[in-house]
Amino acid sequence: MSASSRFVSRLQVLRELAAFLRARRLWWLLPMVGVLLTFGLLLVLAQGSAAAPFLYSLF
Repeated sequence: MSASSRFVSRLQVLRELAAFLRARRLWWLLPMVGVLLTFGLLLVLAQGSAAAPFLYSLF
């Protein structure tokens, strides 16, 4: 599986999540999903960087 197809499949998951939230009227979950995505992005970006010790203290 190439990197581009994995990226597209991950975007598809986000589209399905958005459609589910829209269909079920679960708008109150959006802030929680946003916070989880932000923390996940921070963890991925800090994995091999020099800023890792500083980001580690946030968690």
